[in-house]
Amino acid sequence: MSRKAPRPAPEAAALPPGGVDTHAHLDGDRYADPLHVLERARACGVSAVGNVFLGPAAYAADHQRFRVPGVFFLLGIHPHEAGQVDRESLTAMEAAFREDGRLRAMGEIGLDYHYDFHPRSVQQDALRRQLDLALRLDIPVVIHSREAEEDALAILDAMGFAHRPVLWHCFGLGADWAAEVINRDWILSIPGTVTFPKNHALRAAVAGLPADSFVLETDCPYLAPEPYRGQRNEPALLVFTAREVARLRGEDPALVWQRCGTTARSFFGIEEETSAEGGK
Repeated sequence: MSRKAPRPAPEAAALPPGGVDTHAHLDGDRYADPLHVLERARACGVSAVGNVFLGPAAYAADHQRFRVPGVFFLLGIHPHEAGQVDRESLTAMEAAFREDGRLRAMGEIGLDYHYDFHPRSVQQDALRRQLDLALRLDIPVVIHSREAEEDALAILDAMGFAHRPVLWHCFGLGADWAAEVINRDWILSIPGTVTFPKNHALRAAVAGLPADSFVLETDCPYLAPEPYRGQRNEPALLVFTAREVARLRGEDPALVWQRCGTTARSFFGIEEETSAEGGK
């Protein structure tokens, strides 16, 4: 019986510094040593990682642990927890955004009709309330939309978010939906699922995207790219997503890597190196 070839190490991709993982879930008990995970990412050219805190309690519990160079924060209440969006939680989120310069966007927020853990009217109300806070704070938003694209677009349009800073997290649809996002001057975040050979619509869409219209993400610990599909994801594996995106587009991987990093830094308003203090 022949043995499977070992998976290539992400370091072997030899991508330069400057990459940005725009969406990671490193907090909580997902990783025994998240700081080591960040060190491994840096060794693979990932210069910045956006850690997503799913709600004010998660942020309060763990944000101090991640006040290290190269990490910026996102904060929002996921549609799976839409019932938690109340006056108290919104007040806590507003205070956090006003006090912590590492918090660069509200997210991930949105609608999830795949699981429907909460009634759709509750999800929609939770989204509107968080979008209203984002408008008052004048900050970018990161949208989670699963099988809810029409309603998510309708809410964003009605609240005046066209041509405001919006990132469509974990984009997995085809070219027509990509155009809906890009025509509003929003950007797409491309996950590791683009490396799956049968993901035809996404792969075709990515091949034709405008160069400055997308960024890269892991959504770790979920959605590890090939050749690590089915394993626990981490920011270091972003290099495989970048390489496949480059191959689909006929571009140099280092070019895609650094261009996506530049787009991400512009969207989140972060410097090349995030300071350890993280103050405004």
